[in-house]
Formats: sequence, structure tokens, C-alpha cells
Amino acid sequence: MCQKEKDWWKIQTMAYYKDEKELQLSNKVSDFSIPRAALSDSGSYYCSATAKKYFFPKSRTSRSIRIEVQELFPRPVLTVSPSWPTEGSPVTLTCETQPSPQRSNAQLRFCFFRDDRALGSGWSSSPELRVPAMWTEDSGSYWCQAETVTPGVRKQSLQSQIHVQRVPVSNVSLEMWAPRDPVIEGGDLILLCSVAEGTGNITFSWHREDTGSSVGRKTQRSLSAELEVAAVQEGDAGRYYCRADNGHDPIQSRLLSIHVRIPVSCPVLTLREPGAQAMVVGDVVELRCEAQRGSPPILYRFYHEDVTLGNSSAPSGGGASFNLSLTSEHSGNYSCEADNGLGAQRSEAVTLSVTGTGAYRRDHVTARVLGVLCGGLGFMTAVLLSYYWSHKISGGRSVTHVPRDVSSINPQEPTHSSSLSDPEEMQPEYVNVGPVDVDVVYTHVWSTQPPEDSANTRTILENKDSHVIYSDVKEM
Repeated sequence: MCQKEKDWWKIQTMAYYKDEKELQLSNKVSDFSIPRAALSDSGSYYCSATAKKYFFPKSRTSRSIRIEVQELFPRPVLTVSPSWPTEGSPVTLTCETQPSPQRSNAQLRFCFFRDDRALGSGWSSSPELRVPAMWTEDSGSYWCQAETVTPGVRKQSLQSQIHVQRVPVSNVSLEMWAPRDPVIEGGDLILLCSVAEGTGNITFSWHREDTGSSVGRKTQRSLSAELEVAAVQEGDAGRYYCRADNGHDPIQSRLLSIHVRIPVSCPVLTLREPGAQAMVVGDVVELRCEAQRGSPPILYRFYHEDVTLGNSSAPSGGGASFNLSLTSEHSGNYSCEADNGLGAQRSEAVTLSVTGTGAYRRDHVTARVLGVLCGGLGFMTAVLLSYYWSHKISGGRSVTHVPRDVSSINPQEPTHSSSLSDPEEMQPEYVNVGPVDVDVVYTHVWSTQPPEDSANTRTILENKDSHVIYSDVKEM
């Protein structure tokens, strides 16, 4: 304010100066005010006035005064902690400033910006803003503003560049998880690929070793990812690995072997009999049980009317057998069960009938053996007799023969007797076909003269010089 002296008449004009520069000139006597003082308003101020006294204009200048404008609060400074953040790590932004001691009670509020976009919820009374995780795309120019609630002084910090660093992936590993251990055909399987370190979006992929082809792929911002394999099949067994990549060189895990165990299928029970005859007491029957599918080892159990007979193991798969010596109580239904620890399966029942005793089987076998022996002995007899008579006719030395009482023999006529001479003319001779010092075996032999019409005689030997006819050798 520029005031007149007491003896001055009416002031006509008044002017204000700052640092020798005129600020305002008015024909009216008025005050000069600065609505919002700033640091730039500091300086030396004075004023001048013009008035008339005794009809003559006269000017006077006031003394100068020094005005110092103090800051309500200094310009804020933005700080970032840590100054070189890595992806996924938290970052704290601080807008640092303090009210002047003369206005220590002044209330301030703050706002943070990235590339002209306000962060968080906008203006806040807190000078800090915490970002839970920073990523590569969050890199950019950051700054903050501070202002007083009243009278509304606002100041802005300088801009700061934040570069978010990416950490390459490392220590990639592949694990498997199944609801049941081990992996069972038809069940579910989860392959977990994880990394110990790595930031940003990571691309996970799963591969089979034998083909190298990818069986799954996922991209996500995490240190692990899962691949679910539903209804695992036998063909899914093999060795697998996974890869992780976040823009640097991809890293591969170690190989993981996956074994798929197969539950046993319904087994089939067969009875292996010793012969085609009915089962009799004393026979030994083999019970054979086999499941077509199933991971070894397989344990087979054998049952007679749901009573356990025994068990047998197949360490390498396939079937197993159980031998049973039959008694009269062994008639009935038989079944078997296959179990490899993944669920037992029961076969259909097979019926077995045990009849008679062992004597029938032994008598029958004896008769068959004797029949075979006698048939072979008759054949040998015929061969030896043929050799004997041919040797005798040719003048050779015959084997010794022992006559027997003809009256004790009642030879039957052969079926071909109608083509021979009168039976009375046929004198039987009994010749031992073996050496005299062994058991004596005889056959009936008649000698005759060849008929005139030998062409129609089928039983005469083709050797025309022979006059020997053999009777049929009967099997004992």
C-alpha cells in the first residue's frame, strides 16, 4: 500500500515497482496485491505518487522494502525402490516433499502417474504407492504430483524412467501325479512342469521322447503349469520331458518314465484231461487258468465250488496251472481267479464229472497193450514163416520143428478154402517160428499143390514156386 504524507494534497496517480520495474500504474489511489505468491514474487518493492500542492504537481517516491516469498513445500521428488526391479517383484513409489516449518500444519495429498495415466485410485493422503508386481510391459516414465488441500498449491516431480528386468527360466523339472499310484489304464494322469526361477509369461510344453512331438502347450504368468491326461491308455507309456521359455533360451527338463499298469482281464479256465475218456477216480487233471491282458506279476487262484484248491503265480504274465488228483468228491464246478493287485477277475465255471474207479481205466489200458503186443507178434510170426518155407523150398536148411498131436487140434477152414484142393489132402504142419530155446509160438500152416487155374486163387503167394498158404493170424 502506498500512503500519502500528511501535508500532501490529493494524490492524482500512483505506481508500484518491483526491482525497478513498474508493476502497475493507476489514476486511482489503490492498493497492489499478489493473489498467489510464488518464489518469483520475491524482490524489492516501492511505490511512487503524484499530487498537486499550491497549484503545482509534485511527485514523491517511497522507500523500498524487501519481500521474500517462502515455499509452502518444495517440489516433490519421485523415488523408486528397488531402483532396478525384476519381473514379478513388488515396487514402492514415493513422492518425497515436506511442508515448510512456517506452515508445518499444511495438509498435502499425492498422485502418481505413468505415461500421463494416473495409477492406483488417484489422489491419496499417502506419499507412497506400492505396486504388488512389476512386469516388462510396466516399464516406462513415472512421475508424481503433490498439492495442498487449501489453498491448493500443486507441484510436480521430474519424470523417472523405470526399466523392469526379466529373469530367465532355470531348473526346469517334470513330475507326474496320479490319483492312484502306479498309473492305471483308464485312470487320469497329471504332468507338472515347473521352474525354480523365471519371470514374465512362461510358455510350457510337454513332449514324448520317442517322437519329439508336443503333447500339450500352455502360456501363463506362473512358475508351473499342469497338463492333464484323461483316461490313460497302454500306448501312453513311455518317456516324457517338458520345456519352459520366457523369451530367453528355452530350458528342457530331465526325462520322466511313465509306466502304465493294466488290470487283468477275465481269465479263462480249461481242463486238460489225460485222455478222451470220462474222468475217473485216480486220474490227474490239469487246471489251466489264463488272462489275456494284465500287467505281471499275476496270481491265479483255483476254486472247487468256491472252496480254494490252491494258487499259482505267473511272474512274467501269461497263465498258470494247477494239477489235481481226482477223488469221488471232485465232481462239480471249477473256476479260477486272476489278480495283479489292480482288481481280481473271476472266470466262468467249468463242470467236471468224476465216475467209476481206477480199475476200469487200468483194465482197459491193459487190454489195449496186449492187443498191440499180439498184433505185432503175429506180424513177426508171418515174416519168419515166410522166410522158413522159402528157405526150405530152395533146398536150404530148415529150422527144427516139433510135431504135435494132430488129433488135439481142430483147425478151422480158411475163408478161401473153396478155391483150394480138398481139405483132406491138406496136412497141417506145425513149425516153431522161433528158436527152440525160447517160448514156443505156433501157427497153422497147410501145404498144397497149386491148382491148375492159379489165376483165380487170391490167397496163393505171388511166388509160383511156393506151395505154402498161411492162415489168418488172430489178435489176442
